[in-house]
Amino acid sequence: MVDIRVPTLGESVTEATVAKWFKAVGESVATDEPLVELETDKVTVEVPAAASGTIREIVAKEGATVAVGAILGSIAEGAVATKSTKPAPAKATVSKVASPAAIAPSKPATQAAPALSPSVRRVVAEQKVDPASVVGTGPGGRLTKADVVMHTTRPEAAKVASGPRPRAEREERVRMSRLRQRVAQRLKEAQNTAAMLTTFNEVDMSAILALRNQHKDSFEAKHGVKLGFMSFFVRACVVALKELPAVNAEIDGEDVVYKNYYDIGVAVSAPQGLVVPIIRDADALSFAAIEKTIGEFGVRARDGKLKLEELTGGTFTISNGGVFGSLLSTPIINPPQSAILGMHAIQKRPVAIGDQVQIRPMMYVALSYDHRLIDGREAVTFLVRVKQCIEDPQRILLDM
Repeated sequence: MVDIRVPTLGESVTEATVAKWFKAVGESVATDEPLVELETDKVTVEVPAAASGTIREIVAKEGATVAVGAILGSIAEGAVATKSTKPAPAKATVSKVASPAAIAPSKPATQAAPALSPSVRRVVAEQKVDPASVVGTGPGGRLTKADVVMHTTRPEAAKVASGPRPRAEREERVRMSRLRQRVAQRLKEAQNTAAMLTTFNEVDMSAILALRNQHKDSFEAKHGVKLGFMSFFVRACVVALKELPAVNAEIDGEDVVYKNYYDIGVAVSAPQGLVVPIIRDADALSFAAIEKTIGEFGVRARDGKLKLEELTGGTFTISNGGVFGSLLSTPIINPPQSAILGMHAIQKRPVAIGDQVQIRPMMYVALSYDHRLIDGREAVTFLVRVKQCIEDPQRILLDM
């Protein structure tokens, strides 16, 4: 017999929740085949079979909280599989929060309608009424002649008499995922700890759009990835962070820790919640390398395959709510970082260019920052630098 145990989950992670079993007791398993999915407050982890055989026992049921090293179940090595009591679910490749429909309790079987009296049957037949559509007020829910008459002459009154179902019957309770709980905790910590303030600016996206349209085909042909907006904003932020090191720093007790490296977090919406994978040493990466990294993060975030080390650290974060249509927002700092940039939807608006009004593709940008460390002058200057780099992309290439 081989025990199925909770593996080491990473630094500072001591427990997990059993999200889903891929196998049932009695089913065959092969070595390294995924058996169960565990959810931590950072990532989801699949536990593979350490040996071939059949599932002998499942100790930790779905939804249970388990510690590192705990026994989840056991495998009978080399045993012949018996017919499972339930079909084996398909191998999970995407970690998802269960949909309400998937977890809703099944409805009880419809009870047989009480027998109709001869007089009620006659009225039902004469009025051509479906008895199932009429609410009975007689003993045991039986229909009366008055019920049928009211239904046919005053249907609205009948509906009012029947009344809506109690609200409790129309509610569904779903346990928050560990990731969602952790996100909620960290966001609340940020609000409680940081002296958070947000400043705004707007960016004319004309130059970036023209540059993309001019080079997008050749860029994709050469690098195998599309040229997006995020690489420009990542590089623009690096330029601004180098000029304003406080925005790239963090508070540690009574000390300020200045980071002389640029690990940029990119907020990604995954099925299990918001995650922020880190682009390491973004200042040393090309546009193509940044786009490839972001693309890979997006795919693995949707599949629940991000590694723990890819979600830890980071000196500054960029969140693009514009992909969901957000026009303006105040993003919340990702602690212990001191600032976060919010991108938004591109919208054509009339803009004064010199003495003329022109229609330009504009984007609002927002910088939320910890006012304990970053002054208003630095925050405003940071956004101005980002704006200048996006409106004149040559500044990025020349590190200006």
